[in-house]
Amino acid sequence: MSSAARPDPRLELVADCASCAALCCVVPAFARSADFAIDKPSGVPCPNLAGHGFGCTIHDVLPERGFPGCTVYDCFGAGQRVVQQHFGGQDWHSSPGLRQEMFAAFEVVERLHELLWYLAEATARSLPPVVADEVDALRTRVEAAAADPVGVEVDRLQLRADPLLGEVSGHVRRGQGGAELRGADLAGRDLTGGSLGGANLRGAVLIGADLSGQDLIDADVLGADLRAADLRRADLRAALFLTRLQVNAARTDAATLLPDWADHRELPGPGGR
Repeated sequence: MSSAARPDPRLELVADCASCAALCCVVPAFARSADFAIDKPSGVPCPNLAGHGFGCTIHDVLPERGFPGCTVYDCFGAGQRVVQQHFGGQDWHSSPGLRQEMFAAFEVVERLHELLWYLAEATARSLPPVVADEVDALRTRVEAAAADPVGVEVDRLQLRADPLLGEVSGHVRRGQGGAELRGADLAGRDLTGGSLGGANLRGAVLIGADLSGQDLIDADVLGADLRAADLRRADLRAALFLTRLQVNAARTDAATLLPDWADHRELPGPGGR
């Protein structure tokens, strides 16, 4: 089977809230801000969580009630993996003795699944054989860690992934003359003039920036903050290391061109049913 015919592995890293137990509404901490209306410590259920049903009582009005951060959150499919594969469908509410173990597993698997997302993107690109082999080897290690997360040192895997993904980015963008804007503060900037194809936007702050109509082919957007960025009519189909979280956080419209794994017309809504 050719690589073009293989299913996109990122489709297995899409959150399935119905197979989870609202772990994202309990495990992460968040602070009162423009994204969240309240402070919530780690491991404490959100007050908007509807008990054993794991539904969000304000799911349909999250932004209006001060929780836009919930509408863009993405666990990369870690929630259903932890609940279904690691704990056989049990949940922390019915089996409170599992709480700490389940919550700890979720924190680790979520980080590993994010790594798997970026590595899956790398495998879809045309790379020199030696780099492709390194990507495959690291992906195998991360997948094994996600299958058995107890005692996994995620930081070590991330430290290995960072330069490797940088090398992938360099090969993908080579010869395109893309702008070097890594880590740049571009908040609120009008970026509609000129081309951002092949640009290095890794870690750039693009909050509220205007990228409408831009073709971001091969632009490295790993870690770029796209909250409220205007991506209407933009072409993101070949943006490098793009995630659902970034798409959901930005402003898009029916003319925004997205990869096959993305659906910007449906907000995820953690804990919703």
